[in-house]
Amino acid sequence: MATPHVPAAAGDLTPELLGTPEWTDQMVAAAGIPMHDIPFLTAGGGIGSFVTVDYLRIYGVPTSHIRVVSNIDYPWQTYEFLTRCSQIPRPERIRSDSSSRPDNIWGFPSYALEEAWKEKNPRYLWNVLTEPLLNDYWTPRAGTVFENLEREAKRIGYWDMLVKGQVRMVRKRVGGGYFTVVTPPEGTAPTKRIVFRSRFVHLAVGYPGLKFLPDLQEFRQKYGDYQHVVNAYEPHEQVYEFLKTRPGTVVIRGGGIVASRVLQRLFDDREKYNLQTQIVHIFRTFITGSHGPHIWMRRKGGDGWAYQGFNYPKSVWGGQLKAEMRKLEGAARAQKYKDMGGTNTPKRRRWQEQMAQGRAGGYYHAFQGVVEKVEPAPDGRLVSHVRSKDGTIRQPVADYIIDCTGLEADIAEHRVFADLLQYSGAYRNPVGRLEVERHFEVKNTASGDGALYASGSATLGGYFPGVDTFLGLQVAAQEIADDLARRGFCRKMGPVRSTTQWFKWAFNSPV
Repeated sequence: MATPHVPAAAGDLTPELLGTPEWTDQMVAAAGIPMHDIPFLTAGGGIGSFVTVDYLRIYGVPTSHIRVVSNIDYPWQTYEFLTRCSQIPRPERIRSDSSSRPDNIWGFPSYALEEAWKEKNPRYLWNVLTEPLLNDYWTPRAGTVFENLEREAKRIGYWDMLVKGQVRMVRKRVGGGYFTVVTPPEGTAPTKRIVFRSRFVHLAVGYPGLKFLPDLQEFRQKYGDYQHVVNAYEPHEQVYEFLKTRPGTVVIRGGGIVASRVLQRLFDDREKYNLQTQIVHIFRTFITGSHGPHIWMRRKGGDGWAYQGFNYPKSVWGGQLKAEMRKLEGAARAQKYKDMGGTNTPKRRRWQEQMAQGRAGGYYHAFQGVVEKVEPAPDGRLVSHVRSKDGTIRQPVADYIIDCTGLEADIAEHRVFADLLQYSGAYRNPVGRLEVERHFEVKNTASGDGALYASGSATLGGYFPGVDTFLGLQVAAQEIADDLARRGFCRKMGPVRSTTQWFKWAFNSPV
């Protein structure tokens, strides 16, 4: 008897599925893709997913009702990789408020209080009480954040909910809810894809990837040189190791927090190892002083930098600006983002002193210009052709160029969001990212009694500006959890339960 023929596409997406906005259970079954039922699914597995799951567990949702689909092993893995690459290892301090704790929905005790207690150093509390007038803003060490995230992940049973895999797409289900298509790790499943059938789905997949300046991307592709032109968010320790062996020159591009961290690393190494490193810093926009759209929205600046303690003014997270933004639509909202936006960095006394020493010593050179192209010099180094504001051309020669301009922000570069925009009814907000409701449900994507939520960088431009921060992710998670409580998925959070759950958190007891 002949062996029956099994189609090569069994267990994979079919042309019918790919081209149909809403799927039936029968369509998925006919494709041979295994289906698993789970009431709530979050895709991404980073800190955005973790914070949302943390809220739901504290609100009373059991682990059996939640799945986290991710290609990383623990929630802070990607964030720690990016901070380490951008010169913020565990002992260094990140740009985050003392009470912004992704492991603690109450924000008490703050990071400052915790570190002061553990290190027997009350100076941290004095720092918080006198910031920013007498001291720089106090911020936690990266290691403190990661250690506490691990503690909370264990407490809520995070790894009982984790499913390893890559989310391919989310499609509406006929009858309500959603299908989430997942590509499991090779060799872990009998089929190429598996599908989760859920009433609620949450997307927190982060940035699509690294964002390179066009001239640097062109250079890397044309000359195949990925060692001397690097992005600050990718591993580039070879730059600092080279400079320890001989005098060299580095060009820095960008004027944000990452540029300031890379600059401080270069200064620190120069002092620590008695190096002769020369630093050329090219600003596309060179800030010379206080600036902003009007007197009530001005930030300090100077020496090329725009200075601000955090990504946005603090009233964004719970004050006047938060209330105002919730009322704005369309062009008015886009204009408010433009007024608040722009690259900025905290003003830290330490590297301000280092920059002043660098200028006085003739080894730190900062200027404004637009780089038109980068090409190899005859000796193998890199020549940047920079057009200044007055039209003159400078040609600094360097051993390395470090691009500190950021991560890719276009949501269409991420296949999950690209599919949503094409098939689910989702659309872009006034600044070009994913439009969400005030409770972070993706607009125009409701499916029966189901809801699709999103949080994180993809939702910047919505009714809440500070989405890509620890506290912003917590605000989004609370809005989502409260909406799920209104829908009857979980119990509401009242004062008695909140107090009880805080004591469980404090004593590290299971939820």
